Amino acid sequence: MINRFIKMTVSVLILALCLTFLTGCHGAVERKSFKIPATFDTSKEYEIVFWAKNDTNIKQTRVYEKAIEEFQKLYPNIKVNLRLYTDYGRIYNDVITNIATDTTPNVCITYPDHIATYMTGNNSVVPLNDLFEDAKYGLGGSELLFDGPSKEEIIPKFLDECMLGEYYYALPYMRSTECCYVNKDYVEALGYTLPEVLTWDFVWEVSDAATQKDAEGNYLINGQKVMIPFIYKSTDNMMIQMLKQKESGYSTPTGRIEIFNEDTKEILYTIADHVKTGAFSTFKISGYPANFLNAGQCIFAVDSTAGATWMGSHAPLSDISEDQYVEFETAVLPIPQYDTANPVMISQGPSVCIFNKEDSQEVLASWLFTQYLLTNEVQIGYAKTEGYVPVTSMAQNSDEYKDYLEAAGSDDEEHYDVKIQATELLLDNTDNTFVTPVFNGSASLRDAAGQMIENVAKSVRRKQEVNEEYMEKLYDDMISLYRLNTESSQNPGAGKVKLGPLPATAKYLLASIGVAWILILTYVTVSFIKEKKNKK
Repeated sequence: MINRFIKMTVSVLILALCLTFLTGCHGAVERKSFKIPATFDTSKEYEIVFWAKNDTNIKQTRVYEKAIEEFQKLYPNIKVNLRLYTDYGRIYNDVITNIATDTTPNVCITYPDHIATYMTGNNSVVPLNDLFEDAKYGLGGSELLFDGPSKEEIIPKFLDECMLGEYYYALPYMRSTECCYVNKDYVEALGYTLPEVLTWDFVWEVSDAATQKDAEGNYLINGQKVMIPFIYKSTDNMMIQMLKQKESGYSTPTGRIEIFNEDTKEILYTIADHVKTGAFSTFKISGYPANFLNAGQCIFAVDSTAGATWMGSHAPLSDISEDQYVEFETAVLPIPQYDTANPVMISQGPSVCIFNKEDSQEVLASWLFTQYLLTNEVQIGYAKTEGYVPVTSMAQNSDEYKDYLEAAGSDDEEHYDVKIQATELLLDNTDNTFVTPVFNGSASLRDAAGQMIENVAKSVRRKQEVNEEYMEKLYDDMISLYRLNTESSQNPGAGKVKLGPLPATAKYLLASIGVAWILILTYVTVSFIKEKKNKK
């Protein structure tokens, strides 16, 4: 009797284990993987949804609208519905929400970090390898009704950024990097000569020098009550690039977290020192760097090359009133470096992914539109709106694009000199750019990287002491807040490290095993007592 019960319980355990793996495995999906149709069916109507990001630059919206209009002339049976978002974070959150209800858009502007999370949904993102190579509808395919790039004509470094594991899950759309917009006049007024490549030591030294005030509390450099010499917009990029320049740990391609190390502490201590002098602040704390730069209240403003039209005395998209402008010469330089002989800067910018649908013809329609976004007209048109760089050699080498670059400074709109300088900075440094490893959770790690800088800066401003005890707690807080699974053995010097929460399926399995063992022990105990009584 006991043996039979134990066998039955073991069977239940095995069944529970199988069910757990089936429900927890990403391979067990309801929808089959996308298979390329032999021919695109033009007799049917298709409606696809395109989610894209736009700030306040109406020119970008017009590029999207014109691209859709021209595409629909070529494919009148495909209707494209555009939905614009103000930032990538909102797109990310909405996609995550919609994956659960199978209501994702067809095509989406996004980042590889986000795609890694999207892929945890049921076969939601379409792998593109087979589509790339398809003779009819692939890159440069024979059946395309437009002149799209071949795979070889997409800048290899940009295309590689869209690969997760062995598969491509996106096409690059635009690329940018970060640069430092500098008030050259103020640097020279402080007695310094601006180098071709900035160093961190140089920026910190000049920034500290700019904090001097007169007896009335006005800053000597600008005669104003406000001066924040060094403002960084994206602190996650700041930390990531500083660690990369130091060749220090951030994460591995397999997702092992390495950021909680001694180099990170050293960076944070340095930042704390310069926040204390009033030399450094961040976008989240003080506001948009361009506004301070243009008003003569900042010397070093680090932002994306895509933000160039907001930077400088004649910036066409500046947010401040005309009476606040201060006339100065704007220098556009790479971000500060530790080793000027080997500059390192991040590669960023939107990519485009496609979501799986029941109708393979609908997915093919989405793929056709995605490729159309890489045509010269769209690539060059969008690049002209900001300091973006086209992702194809076909666009970069075109006469139209070369003429655009050569006309730098001829006006303060399309050919705004600061914008084109920022563009050329990336064109000249493409080989010096890098991207961080992408995995499920890499977006959270990026958030943690920036949040550590933000927390340290806020703590200093609140007169809190930043010491070893503070750093240990900061590391613990980041690991807990962003659920960064790691082990202390992988991160020497990281202090006490906590493991993130177990997946729900693992919790159910452990609970099932526990209940089963309780039942076994209870049954054995009761049976033993009964047998003893019978013997009496």
